Amino acid sequence: MRLLFVEQPVSQAVVGQWVNRGAEELHQITSPLTELRVWHFQSLAGGMPGWILNPVFRENMKTALLGGGQPWTGRSPLTPDKHARDVAFLDKYALERWECVLHFMVGSTEGSDGVNRDIIDVLVNSGLMAKEDGEALPNITPEGFQFLLLDTGSQVWYFLLEYLRTVESRGLDLLTCLPFLFQLSFSTLGKDYSTEGMREPELRFLQHLREFGLVYQRKRKSQRYYPTRLAINVASGLKSVTSDTHRPGFLVVETNYRIYAYTDSPLQVALLGLFCELLYRFPNMVVANLTRDSVRAALARGITAEQILNYLRSHAHPEMMKKNPVIPPTISDQIRLWELERARLTFTEGILYNQFLSQADFEMLRDYAKEMDVLVWEMPEKRVMVVTKDGHDDVKRFWKRQRQS
Repeated sequence: MRLLFVEQPVSQAVVGQWVNRGAEELHQITSPLTELRVWHFQSLAGGMPGWILNPVFRENMKTALLGGGQPWTGRSPLTPDKHARDVAFLDKYALERWECVLHFMVGSTEGSDGVNRDIIDVLVNSGLMAKEDGEALPNITPEGFQFLLLDTGSQVWYFLLEYLRTVESRGLDLLTCLPFLFQLSFSTLGKDYSTEGMREPELRFLQHLREFGLVYQRKRKSQRYYPTRLAINVASGLKSVTSDTHRPGFLVVETNYRIYAYTDSPLQVALLGLFCELLYRFPNMVVANLTRDSVRAALARGITAEQILNYLRSHAHPEMMKKNPVIPPTISDQIRLWELERARLTFTEGILYNQFLSQADFEMLRDYAKEMDVLVWEMPEKRVMVVTKDGHDDVKRFWKRQRQS
């Protein structure tokens, strides 16, 4: 702010006097400003080092503080919308659209029809889902399971960051998408805005945001749109009130491996079905069972035992929270044991060496492999050993040199 109306470079020594706690704090402040190109280095007349504000940043900051510039909400005022939408409708719409993405991640057919190719690409490229050979649709990954445990605001922010990383592959420009996204965060919830003056890339980006639930537009060709709470809160750091429709704690876990979920959220039911066998479903409650097969199916997808236990703890019913530990030890121990069952054998790719003519040859090559830290396994009595695939070429060259000598 001090430099905003100074049109010439200012000495770094002068700027340093504005900080009270020494060089370390000064570096913490000046380094990000330089990396973000808010200012850049420029020498003063006498050769002293100085900083000068980026002229583009300077002009835009003046516009933001003092007014001016071109309006982004459309030049002509909008006529009253005969299909006007209130805040309650926009919240419901945003939650339904966003839960389509989450339903697709957990493999639920209920409510996931609106997921298109762009959304699937973001989920796969971000590592939240992965497609196995021969499968038409991707499956959730451990990272995706952890993603589902976040609040809605954090999920949307993470998803948008991953979307923006690959925005150019969709024929869009990052410098077009980012300003519009931040403009939305300054919108008024419940107010409609015009698409007048928007270029074709911005209109295409608007359609993507519509699919994510960040804006509502009655029809694709409609001349107006409504930003939802997800878009308005995306840059503010505020948690959306649409984050959860179920009570914070709704799971009761019994020592007989029976789980009672007091929720009517189809998403939470589908999420529970990732590692439980669903037995009964009532209007506001689901009864499920933790079984060896259901847990092993989740482990096969890459979900860990600790992630399952964290989910059960974080969604435990208030009555469960009164207990210590929250999850019965018989349940937590058994889930970890089922995970250990899968870890009894470890597979390491390697090259088999056998048919040595003498014990000395075997020991010589084995010792070399040990020295190079590429020996996987050995059986001296049968003169057999296995080396890693990466170390095979080096061991093979060593053996050839020894035979020639």
